[in-house]
Amino acid sequence: MDHLDKLDMAILRELQKNGRVTVTELASRVGLSKTPCQVRMKRLEELGYIMGYTALIDQKKLGAKHVAFVQVTMSDTKTKALQAFNEAVRQIPEIEQCHMIAANFDYLLKVRTSDIDGYREVLGEKISNLPHVKQTSTFVVMEDVKDIASKLI
Repeated sequence: MDHLDKLDMAILRELQKNGRVTVTELASRVGLSKTPCQVRMKRLEELGYIMGYTALIDQKKLGAKHVAFVQVTMSDTKTKALQAFNEAVRQIPEIEQCHMIAANFDYLLKVRTSDIDGYREVLGEKISNLPHVKQTSTFVVMEDVKDIASKLI
């Protein structure tokens, strides 16, 4: 990890709260003037701490209210098979997240669709046809208790 001081961490925390904050306001909040704040932000971007700026969208308001987590067990876990699976997963827009897991299954997917019928179609036509998928198990979300971007400590 590159050395981050208290000011760098303060900048990251403020940007997590509001990525649209102006540089002038951000500088004021962390106790810097505008130019040093801009220099630090550029450094944090170049080092990969700030990966980009985006808007958090309420997917439910857009009709994508059904969330399911899917455990995927692979028939082959050699590097080439995993790479093929990873590439194919990136092409399915309904898969919001894909994590390789150290467990009795290989991947955990977060899938968002409009409803259970939409999910059944994605599972049957897309997920089950991904390279090297042996088995899947689905867990349907009944209620979102907490669903926000990760926070800094």
